[in-house]
Amino acid sequence: MAPRNRQTLLGRLLLLTIVLTPGLLCAKKKPPAHPVNLNTASSEELQLVPGIGPSTADKILQMRKSYGAFKSVDDLLAIKGIGPKRMEKMRKYLTVGKASQTKKSSTDAQAAKALAKPPPGKADAAKTTAKSKADADSSEKDDEEQ
Repeated sequence: MAPRNRQTLLGRLLLLTIVLTPGLLCAKKKPPAHPVNLNTASSEELQLVPGIGPSTADKILQMRKSYGAFKSVDDLLAIKGIGPKRMEKMRKYLTVGKASQTKKSSTDAQAAKALAKPPPGKADAAKTTAKSKADADSSEKDDEEQ
């Protein structure tokens, strides 16, 4: 094979490689089988949605942490980088459901409720005990004065 033909062949192979590589690297990801709940999804689950990469997933999680549960999929429009066109591509893969409460948060809520207001029976008993003790101290002082 002549050197010129070899250069032409190598040039064509290089051009073919350059043309095909971006297509292979940017292959479309397979969308999730079921819609992803914005209020419960992890970063990895969010990244299954076409149009959501690591950066956008982090922004979604940060928004959820800062502002609470999403009320609508359209709430994502408040995130920089998500516009109407991108939103329409993602919409069919997203849903908004109830945010799941973790065991810890429900325990914390119960503890806060318990601290806020003691049960009626115990509160009355505590008042009675304190009053009885105050009366006893008062009668001891009266005995000492006499």
